[in-house]
Amino acid sequence: MPSRRQFLAASGAALGLSALPSAAASAEDRTRPRRPNIVVVLADDLGYGDLGAYGQQLIHTPRLDTLAAEGLRFTQAYSAAAVCAPSRASLLTGLHGGHAPVRENPFDGPQDPIGDGDTTFAEVLRARGYRTACIGKWGYGPEEADQPSHPNSRGFEEFYGYITHGHAHEYFPTYLWHNGERVQFPENADGKRGTYAIDVIQERANAFITEHAHEPFLLYLTPNVPHGPSDIPDVSEYDDQPWNAANKGHAAQVTRLDTLVGSVVDTLRALGIDKDTLVLAASDNGPHEEGGVNPDLFDANGPLTGYKRNLFEGGVRVPLIAWQSGTISPDTTDRPTPLIDLLPTFADLGGAPAPRDIDGLSAASLLTARPRSAPLHGHLYWYRNDPGSTARANTVDKGRILKLAEAVRRDDWKGIRFAPGRDREVPDDQWQFELYDLATDPGETTDLAAAHPKVVTELTALLRASWADTYERERFGVRLEAPELVFPGQKFTVTATLGNASDRTWTSVAVRLGAPEGWRLRPLTARDAHRLRPGSALETRWEVTAPPGLTSAGTWALRAEGTARYGRDTVRYTSARTVATPPPAPAQDAYLSDLTWLSATNGWGPVELDTSNGKKPAGDGTPIAFGGTTYAKGLGVHAPSEIVYFLGAKGARFTSVVGIDDFSALQNARGGVVAEVWGDGTRLFDSGPLTAAGGPRPVDVDVTGVQLLRLVVRDANSDGSYDHTSWAAAHVQVRD
Repeated sequence: MPSRRQFLAASGAALGLSALPSAAASAEDRTRPRRPNIVVVLADDLGYGDLGAYGQQLIHTPRLDTLAAEGLRFTQAYSAAAVCAPSRASLLTGLHGGHAPVRENPFDGPQDPIGDGDTTFAEVLRARGYRTACIGKWGYGPEEADQPSHPNSRGFEEFYGYITHGHAHEYFPTYLWHNGERVQFPENADGKRGTYAIDVIQERANAFITEHAHEPFLLYLTPNVPHGPSDIPDVSEYDDQPWNAANKGHAAQVTRLDTLVGSVVDTLRALGIDKDTLVLAASDNGPHEEGGVNPDLFDANGPLTGYKRNLFEGGVRVPLIAWQSGTISPDTTDRPTPLIDLLPTFADLGGAPAPRDIDGLSAASLLTARPRSAPLHGHLYWYRNDPGSTARANTVDKGRILKLAEAVRRDDWKGIRFAPGRDREVPDDQWQFELYDLATDPGETTDLAAAHPKVVTELTALLRASWADTYERERFGVRLEAPELVFPGQKFTVTATLGNASDRTWTSVAVRLGAPEGWRLRPLTARDAHRLRPGSALETRWEVTAPPGLTSAGTWALRAEGTARYGRDTVRYTSARTVATPPPAPAQDAYLSDLTWLSATNGWGPVELDTSNGKKPAGDGTPIAFGGTTYAKGLGVHAPSEIVYFLGAKGARFTSVVGIDDFSALQNARGGVVAEVWGDGTRLFDSGPLTAAGGPRPVDVDVTGVQLLRLVVRDANSDGSYDHTSWAAAHVQVRD
């Protein structure tokens, strides 16, 4: 079976289309100034005061300081959140924390994803032919290829680094991801630590720039420094300092970040494209205090109050430097600039349409040889609901670090309010509201709420208006919908929709579909339109038939491409989906652990093959046991999970025992789940709440005629850390 990349290339050639949006200049592009390359460097937990250009005295950052001196230094730039996952999701999508797809770090379950309904700045620029890469920390799982939250699915044709933010805590990882493949790092025979991730990230970043030096490119460079732990091979520059090891490591990490940025700038200069490339350097939130690091030693938040996790200025105001040799003149700006402004800014610079339902505003007018003022936000909004707590941040919050909080800035007024718990819907009079005047009190030392009740009322209304439980997006770009499972020789329907959520009418609109060689395509609707007005979409449907001769299980890629004219320019959007052809249906009675599953997903990885699953005889890891009774066969999962098997209407009964097993109960008794069995679209079994104390439940259901058997486990008590669940003796009886 061809690889996904080989398939995309082949299917594109068959259609007369490129597999990826072409970066070749159109005739009209060749008559205009070159669109700038863009490099976005996003540090992890770098404080407002961690750079020399922002007042740092102890840590050396000469390369970033030079960029700040030669470029534009923002003094009031803001992350969209005080912790990484929501901050980065907002940065990528241009939505503030009241609308963004990810609004908090995970508590005990999986990280909320960025998905098909979310448009990133990479998708915006790729539509105009930019080559795009994310190198470093992505932050959104699951840790799998070919899924909607993978960076390859969200506009980045090249990805190298960490998929999940938990994996990014490892500076000497045993593997990183290159697109959809794991790249394993060999262990050192001498027992010393192996590959330092920042070294590889730097190498890959420079290689990407070199490869695409002569075509517009976007590099989203996201090293995981200086996030804790303070892990780095060399702290010799700070060896003579009277600091603990964590502080020395942290300082060395910040300097290593500086070296990385300097290396990228050197590569741009060596290739002669520094004048064509905009470099932005920023951070995802305020400084951390984890692993023994003392941010006060370094004055990491500068003149501000707060740290990572605080909604005070120190938690969300971040350094932002914009540099482009020969274009951006040395200057500073005090424009309040949230990082959600990057998407519309990049769209303006790249001549690309942007979704009109975002919260960001373009700051492109500040980044020219003759800068002009940029539009100002009516207000800025932040939301905080986080499971973590650190001592200094909790002190700043007056012991309220584990309470839900939100903040708003309108002009120079900054309001922060704290809920009595984690419920955002409690009445306004139950919140504790604090008010600060940033013009006279940027350190937020004097609460003025009692003196300005009218302002408090107005800002409270803004806070309420900024939140949407579900933020419905207009369709933007192309989306492809296809069934998960298809059968050889049988027809199925695929829908490809090109949506125009920009503020301008598109013309010469077309949608095309590509499939593997030998698959039959028959359009069921019109594939072209003369115009596509803002807010409208061209929906196309296709009848697809897989070759009848397919005899084995596999996954196959379908690819939709939508094109349109945007003014004088062409935009091109792509979307890919994999469909699966099933394995053979079971021919005889079998334990599910001896069959091939069609798919297996949960928050912690695929169905366990090495422990607690009974795929081998008892003794393969910890055997499944309930109340001392051991089962040699079974499946171990973590909630939330779903395992899908193909029965092909051959089954008669499915039996099992499901619950939180003895081993898991010994780790912690707090687990609570609900287990369900689904046959195609019908629920056949619901366990009700399962706990270790309550014991397991027997399962015995009729599966006659069922094609797809789904085993689902859901969290039942909002405490997913302890929800390891076992399907013991999971067995299917086949019809005679």
